[in-house]
Amino acid sequence: MQNRQKDCLEAGQELKGKIHDHSARLGVIGLGYVGLPLAVEMVKAGFQVTGIDIDRRKVESLNAGISYVLDVPSDTLLASVTEGKLRATQSLAIIRNLDTISICVPTPLRKTRDPDLSYVIAAVEAVRNHLRPGQLIILESTTYPGMTQEVVLPVLEKTGLRVGKDFFLAFSPERIDPGNQTYTTRNIPKVIGGVTPQCTELATLLYQQFVEQVVPVSSPGTAEMVKLLENTFRSVNIALANEMALVCQALGINVWEVIEAARTKPFGFMAFYPGPGLGGHCIPVDPHYLTWKARLNGLEPRLIEVAGQINSLMPSFAVTRVTDALNDRQKSLKGSKILALGVAYKRDVNDLRESPALEVVYKLHEKGALVSYADPHVATVEVDGQVKHSRELTPELLRAMDCAVMLTDHSAFDYAMIASHSSLIIDCRNALRDFSGPHIVRL
Repeated sequence: MQNRQKDCLEAGQELKGKIHDHSARLGVIGLGYVGLPLAVEMVKAGFQVTGIDIDRRKVESLNAGISYVLDVPSDTLLASVTEGKLRATQSLAIIRNLDTISICVPTPLRKTRDPDLSYVIAAVEAVRNHLRPGQLIILESTTYPGMTQEVVLPVLEKTGLRVGKDFFLAFSPERIDPGNQTYTTRNIPKVIGGVTPQCTELATLLYQQFVEQVVPVSSPGTAEMVKLLENTFRSVNIALANEMALVCQALGINVWEVIEAARTKPFGFMAFYPGPGLGGHCIPVDPHYLTWKARLNGLEPRLIEVAGQINSLMPSFAVTRVTDALNDRQKSLKGSKILALGVAYKRDVNDLRESPALEVVYKLHEKGALVSYADPHVATVEVDGQVKHSRELTPELLRAMDCAVMLTDHSAFDYAMIASHSSLIIDCRNALRDFSGPHIVRL
């Protein structure tokens, strides 16, 4: 027993020393919206970093210093690559040469709305195949409470190595908000829960090197639940705002005016806003991980499920608003020329994951509308097997349309031009709050 404790202490002390003097070799599996910004922050702190991804295009782009993530400028990426501090590879064998591995792979939902953990399992199995004593593994991919200890840990311990003795394991939920220039990887507090106290200590020490604030918690399960609470909180409150929009529309009240007046209360109220639906990887997905796990334990989280149902209705509601507005002008939706303004899931990003704007476009297309789109951040999208290209937003284009639909309120849009030259516009984001007229119909 004493020898085991000694071995554990020595392995931890060696890794701790490498982290302190920045000689530790860091690895990031998954080079997307989470992994790439994380790898760049590690480099800025003085570490040698290896990125691993199965997507050859991402690997080649990173090694050429060309960023494909808006939050990482290409000049910053190029500098990291040129200095030899960052490189990418598709080879999984490199894992054995690394001291820490952060797993940042996608965790989407299946068509049944159950968790799809195949990417995490594949990454963990790759780590297992190359695991050696003294390594620290941190899972960042969003998952359900218990995943780290119930699934990840047993896979890694199949090697015969033991957590807290031979290797170290922790969960630290990603909190990236794509396109947010105020809160970034560096200044968003990092929650960390290790399988053992030493796992937590080492993971905390690692992230303290390049994150301003680290928040240790008692276990991986706690850290996993933190992420789900954060995004379920947003999902439920956005659902309330969306339901208020439905009620206000039925009562002839401007929901945006109601919310702006309510937010003047200095306590007890936090403003959330309606829209055409939920988008991005986290808010539409994370609550399903929680409800799935709850049902496995005999619980029915009704409030969370109802919130999801309300939010999922909003794309259809947006289409209904378009249909009704056209009908009021004696026009049919079928055959009408519709311009979708924005298809990304939120303002000033090129991210299409779970985009409600795209769902509105699909639904309009299915009902026979002739749909075009303009988005300064998204060059092409595929609709019903057809590739559509973003149109240049001009007065002539707006005047040629029967209706424009504001789905993503990009700051690059000229709202005065949109308001002046659209014959009819459905504003799903209150982007035209400074303009008025019978041709502007709000959500």
